[in-house]
Amino acid sequence: MQTITTTEALAEFCAKAKTEPYVTVDTEFLRERTYWSKLCLVQMALPNHGKEEGAAVLVDPLAEGISLEPMYDLFRHSGTVKVFHAARQDLEIFFTEAQVFPIPLFDTQVAAMVCGFGEQVGYETLVKKIARQSLDKTSRFTDWSRRPLTDAQLKYAVADVTHLRVIYEFLARELKKSGREPWVEEEEAILLNPETYITRPEEAWMRVKTRTTSGRFLAVVRELARFREGYAQNKNIPRSRIFKDDALLELASTKPTSFDELNKSRLLLREARRGDIAEGIITAVKAGMEAKPEDFPRLPEESAQLQVNTALADLLRVLLKAKSEAEGVAAKLIASASDLDRIAAGKRDVAALTGWRHEVFGRDALRLAHGEIALTAAGGAVRVVTV
Repeated sequence: MQTITTTEALAEFCAKAKTEPYVTVDTEFLRERTYWSKLCLVQMALPNHGKEEGAAVLVDPLAEGISLEPMYDLFRHSGTVKVFHAARQDLEIFFTEAQVFPIPLFDTQVAAMVCGFGEQVGYETLVKKIARQSLDKTSRFTDWSRRPLTDAQLKYAVADVTHLRVIYEFLARELKKSGREPWVEEEEAILLNPETYITRPEEAWMRVKTRTTSGRFLAVVRELARFREGYAQNKNIPRSRIFKDDALLELASTKPTSFDELNKSRLLLREARRGDIAEGIITAVKAGMEAKPEDFPRLPEESAQLQVNTALADLLRVLLKAKSEAEGVAAKLIASASDLDRIAAGKRDVAALTGWRHEVFGRDALRLAHGEIALTAAGGAVRVVTV
């Protein structure tokens, strides 16, 4: 196992990787005290061809003077598949740091869901079921920014990419046999879309959960969330360090217009009662109160009360379970509970009714909604019967 601390050594490894069909990749990072993830370690492994020496490396992005550009250039190289497990957080780091995505991408978590390993299956589970190995997780919760790293940490980190080779090769074969490679590619397209990782302060209010539909209240929520998100991004601190959602909703209700009123808050952190944050809160409340009715935000339709046909929703759940078991695909990957409720409410702009999901589930879901088919139980199986 080699630890790379120079740009030259990284370039040498990446040049070798470009001659291989794939490279497995993982990262270790910290995010507890920052808004943006701090990249602390990158693990990569090549097919070992029966010889492990030099096939797996650890890249230290905190090493003095090192540039990760050779790795990013490898990510742009279309001739080598970049293999990750549960890639979303890793890809967010690379997109934020360098505006680059690893292409082509293979996410073993997505592939495993398509291949019948369950919903959001963990890496450790796949290592046990496919690689027939066990993982030492004692270094799982560690400060990866501290140097030097211990032997136990290094061993833990490299295991995240060495076993991944066996998992990738197995899942790639299974997908090729089943013809479901396009299904995985369709899911990975979401991971490779920049919009997946861009957080706009003006849209931050949509993540705040509230049942209040008052336009004025939501206008204040929008402005408070906008201020909090922008401040967190600029200062690179977690949004919860500024004020939490419960405090935000309290402020939207009390609408403080002065420091004295602000200090009456029960939920606001002490640091938020003075200085830039306090001024930002008061300014945000004022902007929300001055918003014109035509500019009021509206809750997304998913958050509003849908007119759900509950009987149909229950039947759709039975149909989904039957299709999931028949196809060997995780039910949650095919359709969410929200998808089923929307279909049962007459909505058709639903992910479960498009792409490969339409083929597996959506077509019969619509036929069921239109009364064209019925469901019947035969022993332990559910069958579709044309009406």
